[in-house]
Formats: sequence, structure tokens, C-alpha cells
Amino acid sequence: MASYSKILFEKYFQDNSLVGSNIESFNDFVDRILQHVVDESKIIEPTIIPPNVESFRIRLDKIIVGKPEITEADGSKRPIYPTEARLRKISYAAPVYLEVSSHINDVQRESITTQIGSLPIMLKSKLCHLHGLNRDDLIEKGEDPDDPGGYFVINGTERVLVNVEDLAANSFTVEHDGGTSEYVGKVYSEYAALRVPHTFERLKDGVFYLSFTRVKRVPLVLVLKALGLIKDEDIMHAVSGDKQFDEVLINLFEFVNVKNSDDAVDTIAKKVGITQAKEVRMERMDELLDKYLLPHIGITKDVRLAKARNLCKMLKKFILISNKDVPEDDKDHYGNKRLKLAGDLLTDLFRVNLKVLIGDLLYNFQRLVKRGKFPSIKVIIREKLLTSRIYSAMATGNWVGARKGISQRMQRINHLDKMSHLQRVVSPLSASQENFAARELHATHLGRLCPCETPEGTNIGLRKNLAILAHVSRDAPEKDVIAALKNAGLREVA
Repeated sequence: MASYSKILFEKYFQDNSLVGSNIESFNDFVDRILQHVVDESKIIEPTIIPPNVESFRIRLDKIIVGKPEITEADGSKRPIYPTEARLRKISYAAPVYLEVSSHINDVQRESITTQIGSLPIMLKSKLCHLHGLNRDDLIEKGEDPDDPGGYFVINGTERVLVNVEDLAANSFTVEHDGGTSEYVGKVYSEYAALRVPHTFERLKDGVFYLSFTRVKRVPLVLVLKALGLIKDEDIMHAVSGDKQFDEVLINLFEFVNVKNSDDAVDTIAKKVGITQAKEVRMERMDELLDKYLLPHIGITKDVRLAKARNLCKMLKKFILISNKDVPEDDKDHYGNKRLKLAGDLLTDLFRVNLKVLIGDLLYNFQRLVKRGKFPSIKVIIREKLLTSRIYSAMATGNWVGARKGISQRMQRINHLDKMSHLQRVVSPLSASQENFAARELHATHLGRLCPCETPEGTNIGLRKNLAILAHVSRDAPEKDVIAALKNAGLREVA
């Protein structure tokens, strides 16, 4: 039996890497997510334009990442391998090019492909020069043939992006609170750079309240009516189907005088404390409902009914758990957690710094326009800005969102120590607080996280390691999930 298991293990590690999930995450970031991040800021419209021009837009198109290269002192460029980057104390990075075009009065003026910066490349990823090399080729290039990759070389130092665990976004959980509301429902709605916490509560008056962004404790029924679910019968049916919940009837009776969505929007605006004229008040409230209420479902007006139905579904779960018909959610269950791998962490970093680059581009353009010039796009893009900010974050570990210690110097005391560091998972919870439940070993960790390896002291249970055979799956494309649900017999709500 032992010989068979040995053969299976050897075969598994011939085809799979211990850091395969991280490498896949980085590949996905380069192949797909980078373009999505650019598309989020596709059209840039300066506020100051030349007086003889009616409209001026800068459009960001395709983003292209090259392979790692070095520019020598004489200006010549050539490929660079990780060994040379380590020895010469430089970064193992590839140039990033962006297709940019400018449009005057909706007519294209110029179109260029320009370098916007350099991106550190993960060793053994598809853009790395070591990708696909056999043992002999790796030795020839000065590399350890048993090195798994999965890390970066920044200014000659090997840096690891440590996996971060967090509560799953866009997932509704209800737990006992014991405060003003016995139970509290929470969902973190995530869309692009937005991460908006939403809170469900039922206070002593029996009314269900929703809080999100600057909107604090507004009655949920008002929000449903503002989103277009006007009829009481439709709300009741969306919450409970054929069954009737007395709790919902009480809430519907409370706001029976609100007859249309405009009245509901205006009532919410007054409760929130927006005191301007009615038109401005309605406009501001509409923006809050579209952009900050469940943005993961959409940020346009046409998805309002979908948001209302999702809120009804959440309300049903909240009522069932409040009445103890179903057990409350366990936020320490690993099904309610998600891991942010290297690709996800780099997405956060790139998104923020691309916005900084766009802000700098607009500033440079408008400064030159004020002087009476009409500059070319090539003149106003500073490639070193993006590069220096990314390098700085990866060299210091200070990440966007005031997170620290995301990038760490790789430990190479021995081979096992290195492998352990590449498999590390950290929790965002503070090490100085007790958080007993978060530190305990949960049954769902087995097979996913190592039950033994964790440091002693304040970090116990907060700093963990992936199990040796653990593999982190990627998000499935939305269309594939919908197709699978339809095949299972579900149908779309009209």
C-alpha cells in the first residue's frame, strides 16, 4: 500500500506544483483581469479643454504585458533572467503597454501604444522566461530545478505576496448580536473598487431596517418600494412565496401610504437627512440607490428590480434565522471565507495606481491647456509614476487599504521553510485582540489548511498554512454558472 501511495504522490507532484494556485492566479490577472481594470476607466473626459473644441475624450483600449527585460545604460533592451536580477539587485519586471486614443468632437485625433510602466513578474508564471523549461535548462540558467517559483524579485530581493483570507463578498450571513437588534444580517457588496457593507436589523418596533454607505437605518420596505416593488402583494410573494410572514405584514402596514417609487425615494432622502430642493434630493438619492446599494448586481437603473428581489431573499433568510427555524451562519466556517491570492492582491494595487496615473494624466493635460497648448497624449503620460508606486508597495509590504505586511521577504533558511512561506495564509484580524473563535481549529479547515502549523504567541490561529495538497479554485465565469443552474432546472424570474 505504501508503495502505491508513493507512486501517486510522485505522479501528483510531476503534474502539479505546491504553489500552482498562486501561479494560476497571477496568470489570470495578466490574461483577463488587467483588461477588466482598464475597461472600468475606459473613457477619460478632462474638465478643461481648448476653447475651440466642443468635446475631448481620451480612450484607453487594449493593455499588453511583455516579457521581463532590462534597459542597459546605452539604451539597449534585452531579456533578463531571475538570477541576473538577483545578482545585479534589479527587479524582474516586464514592460506594460497601453493603446490610448484621443477623440476631438467624436473624431479620432491620434492613436498610440505607449509604455505606462513595468510590472513585476512572478517566477514560473506564463510570462516568466523560466516557464516550461526542463531541469537541465533551469540549471543552465542558474536556477534551482526544484524551486517552485510563485514569488517575485524586487530590487534583487525575493518577495512573497502572502495569501489573505477574508469573509466572502456578496454573501449574506446572519448571526446573533445581542445589541439593539437580537440578530444582525451582513453582506459586503463588492464591485470593482467598491466594497460596501450592508446591515439588516429588526428593532423593538418590529420594523426591518437596512444600512449601507451613508444611509443609516432606513426601513427596508421603503427601499423595496423605491426600487420598483410597489405592490404589497408582490413584496410578500417575493419574500415568502405562498407562505405569509406576520413580520412582513406588520412592515407593509407601517408604510401602506407610500403608493409609488418616487414617494419612497423622497421619504428615504428625508430620513437620510438630504435637505436640498426636491429635484436635487431625488437625484442624490437615486445615485445612492444605483451606485451604492448592492453594486455587485449592477450600478444602472435597469437592475433595480433584481436588487429588490435579492433584498427580499435576504429578508426571508433573516426572518427564518430570527425565528430559529434555521440555524444562524457560522462566519468561521471556511465556506464563508475567500482567499485573496497574488493575482487578487495585485488587482487591488493596480486598480488604485491606475486611477493615480489617470489623475496625473488629467492634471498634466489641463495644465498645458491653460498655457494655450494642445498636447499629444504621449507627452502627458508618465510611465515612472505607476512603476515606482507598484515597486514601493511590493518592496515595503504596505498595500492599498492601509494593509501592512502583504509583501514579505522570502525566508530561505531551508527548503521546507521556503515552501511553508509560499503556502502562508494570514487573517486580517488584529493579533492584539482575543478573537478566540477565529483562532480555533475549525472542522472545515481539514484538507484545506494545515491543522498543526501555526506560530505560538499572539499570532496563533491567525497565521496559517495551506495543506500540502490544497488547491484554490478560481471564480467560474458568470455565464457558466447561469448555464449550470438552468440545466439543474432553475428558471429566470420574469
